[in-house]
Amino acid sequence: MAVSAEGARRKERVLCLFDVDGTLTPARQKIDPEVAAFLQKLRSRVQIGVVGGSDYSKIAEQLGEGDEVIEKFDYVFAENGTVQYKHGRLLSKQTIQNHLGEELLQDLINFCLHYMALLRLPKKRGTFIEFRNGMLNISPIGRSCTLEERIEFSELDKKEKIREKFVEALKTEFAGKGLRFSRGGMISFDVFPEGWDKRYCLDSLGQDSFDTIHFFGNETSPVSVAQPRCFPPQFTPRSRPGHRATELSLGRLPETSQCSSAPLHRLEGWG
Repeated sequence: MAVSAEGARRKERVLCLFDVDGTLTPARQKIDPEVAAFLQKLRSRVQIGVVGGSDYSKIAEQLGEGDEVIEKFDYVFAENGTVQYKHGRLLSKQTIQNHLGEELLQDLINFCLHYMALLRLPKKRGTFIEFRNGMLNISPIGRSCTLEERIEFSELDKKEKIREKFVEALKTEFAGKGLRFSRGGMISFDVFPEGWDKRYCLDSLGQDSFDTIHFFGNETSPVSVAQPRCFPPQFTPRSRPGHRATELSLGRLPETSQCSSAPLHRLEGWG
C-alpha cells in the first residue's frame, strides 16, 4: 500500500522513545511477544527507539535475541545513552573511567564496598558493583539474586530506605565531584557523571531534526492531557503542556506497565 507524503514525513520526523525496565518489560524480564509485535506495527508509522540504564547485552536479552534488537529499533541507547546505536550501527561509546579519572573512580568504588560491608541484610548475593561504560551500578543485595530475593529486598527497601540512605551518604562524601545518583528498578542505583542521565541521548537525536519526540517511561511526572488514540488505556500517556500528540490509530497495546510521555527536551530528572 502506498505511503502518503504526510505519512512519509511523519515516519522521518516523529520518534517514539521507550524506557525498558518497568515500561516495555517488567524489571529484567523478557518482552511480551504481543508488545514486541505492537512496536513493529508502530515502527511502520514512526521511528522508534529505546533508552535504558542497562548495558547493551542486558537490553538485547530482554527485547530480542542477540543483536536483532538493533535491527528492530531505529535507535538503541544503552547505559543512559553513553552507548548509542542508530539503524543497526554503533555511533559512539563513552567510558566513565576516562571522564572521571582513576583516582576518583577508585575512591568511589572503595567507599561503596566499605559501606556495603557494614550493611546487615536478610540476604546478600554477588555482583555488588557492576562496572559499565557510562556508569557504576550499585546493588546492596547483589545483582545475582533470584527474582524472589529481588522482590524481598525491594519490599525491605521501601520500609527501611536502604538505597536512599546509601545515596545520601554518597552525596555527602562526594559533594562537588560532578557525580549524579539515580535510583531505579528494585535492587540498585546508578552512579554517573553529571549530564550522563538518559537525556544524554539528546546529543545524538538533536542532529536528526525530529519535529516531535514522545518519551514513555514509568518514572516521569508530567501533567495529564488528552490521550492520543494510538496508545491504549494501559499505557496512559500523559504530557506537559504544549505537547502535541500524534494520532496513529494503531489499536490496542497488550497490557504492560503504566507509562507517561512528554517532550524529551523538556523532561527534568527522569531516570
